[in-house]
Amino acid sequence: MRVNRARRHGAARLPLHVSPSSPSHRVFAAANAISCWYCDLKISTLNEPLFRFGRNHATILKIWFSIGTGFGLTALVGVTSILIWQLFLSSNTHLSNLFSSVLFGFSPSLRISFSDAGYLFVSTLVSVSVHEFGHAIALASEGIQLEYIAVFLAVLFPGALVAFDYDLLQALPRLTSLRVYCAGIWHNAVFCAVCGLLLFLQPVILFPFYIHAESPLVLDVAPASPLSEFLSPGDAIVSLDGVRIHGVQDWMEMTVLLDKKILQNSSDSHYFKSFGAVDSRKGYCVPNALLEDNNKVQLADNQSVCPNDLVAFVKTHCFDLSQSEDVGGEDGHLGRRKNELCLNAKGIVKLEKCGDGWGTVMTTGSSCMCSQDESCLSPVQLPGSNWVEITYSRPYSTECLQLRSSLLDSNTSSGAVEQSCGGTFVFVGDVISMAHSVQLTKYQPRWEFFLGEYLPNKLEKSLICTFHVSLTLALLNSLPVYFLDGESILEVTLSHFTSLSPRKRRKILQLCLVGGTFISVMAFLKIFFISFL
Repeated sequence: MRVNRARRHGAARLPLHVSPSSPSHRVFAAANAISCWYCDLKISTLNEPLFRFGRNHATILKIWFSIGTGFGLTALVGVTSILIWQLFLSSNTHLSNLFSSVLFGFSPSLRISFSDAGYLFVSTLVSVSVHEFGHAIALASEGIQLEYIAVFLAVLFPGALVAFDYDLLQALPRLTSLRVYCAGIWHNAVFCAVCGLLLFLQPVILFPFYIHAESPLVLDVAPASPLSEFLSPGDAIVSLDGVRIHGVQDWMEMTVLLDKKILQNSSDSHYFKSFGAVDSRKGYCVPNALLEDNNKVQLADNQSVCPNDLVAFVKTHCFDLSQSEDVGGEDGHLGRRKNELCLNAKGIVKLEKCGDGWGTVMTTGSSCMCSQDESCLSPVQLPGSNWVEITYSRPYSTECLQLRSSLLDSNTSSGAVEQSCGGTFVFVGDVISMAHSVQLTKYQPRWEFFLGEYLPNKLEKSLICTFHVSLTLALLNSLPVYFLDGESILEVTLSHFTSLSPRKRRKILQLCLVGGTFISVMAFLKIFFISFL
């Protein structure tokens, strides 16, 4: 019974393992176990260093783990109360999802990719090792010698455990046992705080090697994305419609803003059945000489069509819609057919802009900035689509690196270098889908090296995943559930703070464990059920 009870202690399904007291059993326990569903690696070389460290710093460590005891008892009461509230008092789906994602660090409806499974595997191994090392150091500080530390793989789940003499722990005061049992939970909580601090300080830590929040760097472009024709890994996005983009969050927020603007502009634009729309806030100053040799819009199935790869434009007069040339006569359709011009968009986007829909590009109070020998032309868009200018740079291209080196030896402006290192293209379509079709990072390597652009994202994702897994282990082990640390914490607490007979304590303990296990299982089933619905 003592051996079975001892196996309940540990991190989630990753228990504190107590070896039997007989010598023959000790020899067997020290051997590595291998089977079709379970294998482990037992390490005893750390026993003496950990024991010396624990004994040399026993006073400080006892204070440290006493704080952890307070945290563990508070977590046991708090997490259990939240689960009871979640199961019996709350029916809010949003709160259920928030509870699962914030409190336990995961979303049940989240699809996990193969790479995410790798992050989860490593994070679990690290987190349970931190948990078990907490128990090991707490034992050493109380003068209990370890037998070994084991890392194991059960089915597909990694874990770790420590082996020690359970009789020695039982002979010590109850508060000492509480410090040991709460040590794993406490170390997981502290480890969460360390991961959070590293995430916060990551820009500072990586500063010698990376530029942070200057322009988001492209890591990958979806093969089916229309941006794959223009962008490739290593390119940096400089601006959207003239608005400077400094990070991934700016990229997403700007695309959402542009998507909202296309809906707002629909009431201000000139819509014609089968002929698209004119965004009166965006235009280009096109020389009149260029308009003389233009291609007229063709009609096909009652729709305006430009030949080849040309785009339809319409003249506007200082964006006064009452004077726009695209609405002439009673039949707006005929006016549009007559005044639409087909031009090469790649050449047009290089010209000066007119209109107030270009973000920070327009710096004057006037929306009509074209000279007398130029006309302001606005692109014709299909309803629901958006015309977006994307400016990018290629900081690691050979040409750009040469220009940057020449910048150090000459008076070449950094703006000229940036312009020569990239370009501008137009995207027409759904900007939200466009934004999700590229993977970006807010870090740019100061110099090119192998996989340098991927390392910050990998590090950030690893820290986030480890934070969530460690938080999950800490909170799960706080529950009064069979085979978890909460069982041992509850048992010792009842023994220390109550004067009941051992028989009554066992009954109360069994009742609490049965109730806690039932409530926990039902609460988690409710979270999963609501999340998947």
